[in-house]
Amino acid sequence: MSWSNVKKALADYDHKDLVSLIADLYAANSSNKAFLHARFLRGKDTLKPYLKIIEDCLYPDIYKNKPVQIAKGKKAISDYRKAVGDSKGTLELMLCFVETGTQFTLNCGDMDEDFYDSLLRMYENAIDLLFTMDDAEIAEYRPRFEYLVTSTCNIGWGYHDVLEDIFNRAFSDQED
Repeated sequence: MSWSNVKKALADYDHKDLVSLIADLYAANSSNKAFLHARFLRGKDTLKPYLKIIEDCLYPDIYKNKPVQIAKGKKAISDYRKAVGDSKGTLELMLCFVETGTQFTLNCGDMDEDFYDSLLRMYENAIDLLFTMDDAEIAEYRPRFEYLVTSTCNIGWGYHDVLEDIFNRAFSDQED
């Protein structure tokens, strides 16, 4: 089966059947529910389920032996982007990913190199996305990017140094 097969089958559905199918998908799992909310009920509340996933994945409850789940946090961002396609919301989720991961390591201790590499890639991707936006949005978000750099001065694995380098390259290019 492929999408074209499904698309052909859907062509025979009437409006009532399509609404019923979407209701079934909505009830099937929380991911579908979050997708449909994001797609059809745009606004600040559409970010909430995705922010919650990222926070749970990047700052898990260590007292319940919950693991850090980088891939699941990234998937939340990807799912939001697919559902809504909103750059500002995507940027918000990307920053939340890096901020939450950074706060986790500040509060709970050093992580491994892969953890920091994931945060650095997301930080760099977020800056790339930021510079597709207008000057007012860049000015609005710059303090959060800068705070991430200043808050990481005591984190190991070269995390702070690379973060600072990414920030300086991005924002010095902007000022030229």
